[in-house]
Amino acid sequence: VIGLAKKVLIANTMALYADQVFGMNYGDLATGTAWIGILAYTFQIYFDFSCYSDMAIGLGKMMGFRFPDNFNDPYTSRSVTEFWKRWHMTLGNFIMNYLYIPLGGNRKGKGRMYFNLWLCFLLSGLWHGASWNFVLWGAFHGLFICADKLFLKNLLKKAGTVPSVVITFFLVAMGWVLFRVDTAADAGGFYQALFAFRDGLTVAGDAQFWCVFALAIAFSFLTLLPF
Repeated sequence: VIGLAKKVLIANTMALYADQVFGMNYGDLATGTAWIGILAYTFQIYFDFSCYSDMAIGLGKMMGFRFPDNFNDPYTSRSVTEFWKRWHMTLGNFIMNYLYIPLGGNRKGKGRMYFNLWLCFLLSGLWHGASWNFVLWGAFHGLFICADKLFLKNLLKKAGTVPSVVITFFLVAMGWVLFRVDTAADAGGFYQALFAFRDGLTVAGDAQFWCVFALAIAFSFLTLLPF
């Protein structure tokens, strides 16, 4: 029931807005609309994907199966590395056990370790679909996983919880642009719209959208609060 609520009440509402934005000519897209569009998709894919995992776990329990958790508040992560420990955890475990470790893991020097990490994420992008935008999405995350190992994770740790969560969420959302566009060539146009500072809202959301948008934010970051 929780998974079904995530899907029907939140994910589907976010999808309506995101589909309108990504269906437009990016050259005419107002910057505010582009940002709301990618944020809507960022919440859509989380609630859409985690809802199916919730329903699978619940239905499995009805039939005597025990499936592992697949999501653990991923948008509260303080680094891209932590994000991948909280997002699609079963895929992460699969890649670790059947790709990263057989490739040699971190047992063959640092250079080989970084290559193995990057290659694993490159292939995980290809696993999502046979398109260059998925490959680029995998390479994007692999790049920041390696950066975490080199210096980024320590910098974010020093920055504190809120700045590190905001920066990580921003990086993840930028990655979702590559995941959502139809082709890799389209990504450049959408990134340009995000930072072109064009005034106005090309697609105005209704009251229902803004209400659900606020709920999506609240449910994505609620566990950061002290209580």
